Amino acid sequence: MMAQSSPKPPAIASVRLESVVDDRLSHDSGARCFWWNGRWYSKSDFSELAGECEASLRASGFRRGQRLVVLMQNCPMITVLSVAAWRIGGTIVPLNVKSGDSSLRATLELIEPFAVAASGALREEAENALRNGGFSYVVCDPMGPLPSFEGRISSIDTPDTAVIFATSGTTGQPKAVPLSHGNIYDNSGGLWEAIRALEPGDVILSVLPNFHSFAYTLTIMMPLLNDAASAVVPGFIPPHVTVNAIRDAEVNIIFGVPTIFSYLLSGMERGSVPRDLFDPVKMMMAGGDRLGDNLHEQSKRLTGKDILEGYGLTETSPGVAVSRSYEEYRPGTVGPFLRGYEWRLRTEKGDEAGDAEGVLWVRGLSVAEGYFRAPETTLERFEDGWFNTGDYVRIENDYIRILDRVTDIIVVGGFNVYPQEVELILHEHPAIQTAVVVGMPHLMNGEVPKAFVLKADGAKITEAEIIKYCKKRLAHFKVPRKVEFVDEFPLSAAGKILRRILRERERKNRAGA
Repeated sequence: MMAQSSPKPPAIASVRLESVVDDRLSHDSGARCFWWNGRWYSKSDFSELAGECEASLRASGFRRGQRLVVLMQNCPMITVLSVAAWRIGGTIVPLNVKSGDSSLRATLELIEPFAVAASGALREEAENALRNGGFSYVVCDPMGPLPSFEGRISSIDTPDTAVIFATSGTTGQPKAVPLSHGNIYDNSGGLWEAIRALEPGDVILSVLPNFHSFAYTLTIMMPLLNDAASAVVPGFIPPHVTVNAIRDAEVNIIFGVPTIFSYLLSGMERGSVPRDLFDPVKMMMAGGDRLGDNLHEQSKRLTGKDILEGYGLTETSPGVAVSRSYEEYRPGTVGPFLRGYEWRLRTEKGDEAGDAEGVLWVRGLSVAEGYFRAPETTLERFEDGWFNTGDYVRIENDYIRILDRVTDIIVVGGFNVYPQEVELILHEHPAIQTAVVVGMPHLMNGEVPKAFVLKADGAKITEAEIIKYCKKRLAHFKVPRKVEFVDEFPLSAAGKILRRILRERERKNRAGA
């Protein structure tokens, strides 16, 4: 199939994010910029903090092409240090301190940072990896100042890279994705233009972990580049802090993962979250994972508003597609492509697929050039500017319907089973809050579906009842052969259900049986 495309924006190869940010900060300097710990800070407050951090970085020897790692919970300093580093021509690298000592150390060795800026509590958690790896680090409060320190100059030079994100992908092995200033600028602009509800002065909740591109681009950079404001919350746990922030900061735009919306809506059902919490919110949007039909219905029933959906990957900065508005939303899809994207569908073997469905490849100004210091891995997913998303999709009048990740497809006796299709059926059952379906090894068929089910509050249902329910609604080879009830799911730091962990756990159990 010939590549499809949408209109492209002007060339942005020379864009520098700090220049755009400084321009925004210079206009209406008294306007609200970010909310933190019960207080609003202005654009001039932000600019002053960034200037102080820039001076401290320069005094410590940080220079063009070097990388500054931040190990912090969500806080204003992540954004401030980003702008300060960019002003010097450096790169910011937000990492997850809870990724584990060995994984963190491996990522740091790959990045070769000038230094690591860590908040006090997180520095203690990461001290093993920092000390044993010989990395220079400095302890910094969430609102600064950045103390003077001594860094370590690396021979690796990344002057055109704005941010590097660590991502595990589907293999569990960390990869580093370098995004240029142009990548993030293009994606932020495309998202801002596409989402009809967004306008200057909006207050966007920033509660997702900022070491993920979803949070970094949509809740940090997009507001900063478009005269909106961020309400910064250290993390979703404990949830009452997020609830208070939504009310106190008068949040009217919420981007989240399905687990966050599930928790808040379930809290409304139980009475632990105020029923009117979302009254001032004009738009809610989920990304990072599939949103079940049950959450759509629950949201409309409790709040009078649906939850829109978008789609992206770290390698695409991250937005690829987004639902434009409630009026244009098509249930079951993640919206049309952002402007500037070319796309094509291929088979799993890499051949051109038909018009209907296939593995999605994309190309555009938001797409990274490859993985950081990993040419072999880059060759696996990148080809002449095209990026293999690894997602099997159907394109319906320009709207994307995600059928599954290629690695998640279950092959039952030669027939493809898309876990999402089975999960959608399971989510229609009133006794089921969340269901995840993975492939279970089978002697005759290769694989068969197995469902992991979290019951709705107070619900009673048996494995036999769920299987009977599915048999009435699905082809026989799509029906789960086993159902396991769980109290919780393994989650990534961003709150995304780790299907890979469930699949690996099942394979190990079967191997040991």
